[in-house]
Amino acid sequence: MQPPALLQDLGLLVVVYPLGVGLLWCGLAVLWSWRWEWPERWCRMAPQGQEGPPVSVLIPCFNEGPNLAETLRAALDLQWNDWEVIAINDGSSDDTGSQLEAWAAAEPRLRVVHLASNQGKALALRCGALVARHELLICIDGDALLDPHAVGWLVRHFADHEHLAAVTGNPRIRNRSTVLGRVQVAEFTMIIGLIKRAQSQLGGLFCVSGVIGCFRRSALHSVNDWDPGCLTEDIDITWRLQRAGWRVAYEPHALVWILMPETLGGLWRQRLRWAQGGVAVLVSNLNLLWSWRQWRLLPLLLEPIASLIWAHLLALLLLLSAATLLMQGTLGLSLTSLLPHGITLVLLLASAVQFAVSFWLDRPYDVGLRRIGFWTIWYPLAYWLLIFAATLTACWLRRPGGAGVRARWVSPDRGVRI
Repeated sequence: MQPPALLQDLGLLVVVYPLGVGLLWCGLAVLWSWRWEWPERWCRMAPQGQEGPPVSVLIPCFNEGPNLAETLRAALDLQWNDWEVIAINDGSSDDTGSQLEAWAAAEPRLRVVHLASNQGKALALRCGALVARHELLICIDGDALLDPHAVGWLVRHFADHEHLAAVTGNPRIRNRSTVLGRVQVAEFTMIIGLIKRAQSQLGGLFCVSGVIGCFRRSALHSVNDWDPGCLTEDIDITWRLQRAGWRVAYEPHALVWILMPETLGGLWRQRLRWAQGGVAVLVSNLNLLWSWRQWRLLPLLLEPIASLIWAHLLALLLLLSAATLLMQGTLGLSLTSLLPHGITLVLLLASAVQFAVSFWLDRPYDVGLRRIGFWTIWYPLAYWLLIFAATLTACWLRRPGGAGVRARWVSPDRGVRI
């Protein structure tokens, strides 16, 4: 049975959008890599070596007992001439506080700040920035392992760009024992790495990643630092810095190894939080559409707006298809009949192109990509379905609390320990 023309048009639209966006990411990412990344692509150490301005490494911790030793050891073994490590214990209920005190007694580079109760990551970072001795602040998560040479790659940008507020690095997944772990390696390669490069080519970033970011402290103070009421403080601070006239940048050589959820529940809670924070920041920056002096940031805003519209169009397509099926009383109408002939082959080819480009770009930074190639090729379908579900839920599920409510964190799913 031939579906109605409206459903066919909607079916074509919901397929063409992710297909076109993926290919656009590839083109922009390759162009940026050719301009800025290619000459140093296989370099291990930053061009200036281990010499440069001093830095403060901020590590907000909440119930990070099982991962803390690895994180602190990596932060204290950096290949740099002058740095300090500040760990902020955000009211942890496990042994995080006692572990930090034991480490601080043995390591003169480590200082510890204890908060009496859980206040949220944003406020923990603000406390760390207040006691830091240095102008450049490297912020990582409590489960993150900084690459020994990451500092050199991050700080080299600040000397030549006085209007640069932040540089984000290249997070890599280190837990790959399950299918969910491996497909997230595919995500950070095929999606996040491409997006960061593509956005950099457009002149900005939607987010300086909270798991690795180097900030100019004076720039943070100029926009009143991180917002304790924002669910995704990293997206929020990125936009407030750029709206204030500061620049942000991406440095793929600055590696950090992180743990990601390896249960469906943990992955869903993480992505829902990302979607809720992203929607909130998107709404708060909609006035950019009529602020013509800041239109250089417009491409960064239009893509998430388009994704939001796409998610609702896909939901409308599913509802109309179900309604048509019920009214016609037949099983002859299926979702596959709404798609143009041969579109499945086109999608597979586009995924293969995206895999090839992302593998080529990220090969110097992750030696294990060949082992997850099968999962990488299929990941775009899972990614867009996850985006669809999380975006709709974030739009229509009201976040608990309201204005002035502090965004506190809970212990996330850190993957399966083997």
